[in-house]
Amino acid sequence: LGGGTSLPGMEPPRVSSVGGERLRGEGRELRLALKLRVQNMGSMPLTFDGLALDLDVTGRRLASGVLPDGGTVPRYGELVLAVPVTVSATAAVRQMLGLLDGSAPRELPYVLRGRLSGGPVAGMSVLGASVAFTAEGSLQLPR
Repeated sequence: LGGGTSLPGMEPPRVSSVGGERLRGEGRELRLALKLRVQNMGSMPLTFDGLALDLDVTGRRLASGVLPDGGTVPRYGELVLAVPVTVSATAAVRQMLGLLDGSAPRELPYVLRGRLSGGPVAGMSVLGASVAFTAEGSLQLPR
């Protein structure tokens, strides 16, 4: 999803998935509210007015989402956000077929890529500023 603007005192945020809840979808799509913990490791507040993300599981795109709301992550602080994401029926079927081929691992690696964008950064209005983030982990499959 692109890079970002780096300013003195700004560190890339650390983002981790802390859960999710099912949302009502349309047709054959699956909608989830993906909960993310955003930690600001920098000495300046991180203010944003939107967020965009992509979620890849086992190297394949599974979901994407946007959050038009903004917020501020305090300096050396954290914030939990619920981001609505959409899983298309095609992506879900591709993932399931990959799991059913008999060689499914017990853990599914995922990569979450996104950016926090817009908004004044530490009191300075930086047009088009964005801060990129990447998070990696594994989903445990039940036996």
